[in-house]
Amino acid sequence: MKKYLGLLSIILLLSSFRNFSGIDDVVAAMRSGNAYLLAKNFDNTVEIIMPDKSNSYSKNQAEVVLKDFFSTNTVQAFAIIHKGENAGSQYCIGNLITKTGVYRTTVYMKFKAGNSVVQEIRFEK
Repeated sequence: MKKYLGLLSIILLLSSFRNFSGIDDVVAAMRSGNAYLLAKNFDNTVEIIMPDKSNSYSKNQAEVVLKDFFSTNTVQAFAIIHKGENAGSQYCIGNLITKTGVYRTTVYMKFKAGNSVVQEIRFEK
């Protein structure tokens, strides 16, 4: 019985790491400047902070805001500076290189209902 309990514990632990890989999907979406792919990882509400405006948006509103941002600031690359995990959350800091300039970008994600979801995106010029 102890053998099965130990095996079950290991399987649950490994499956939680597999589900916590959402930050890689977000980085790929940022690199392509694709608001639709990015929105697939959003929580029900997302905080978006930009140099000219900041607000908490619904998932659909946030997608529209980012689509507008990416159309104005065509993405050329996204270079990761640092990624990490802390107490059930993930974050990524990088430089979003656009035709209009470089934005230091921070993405905060939280593990919720079996998935990693974006809760905040911050763009700083």
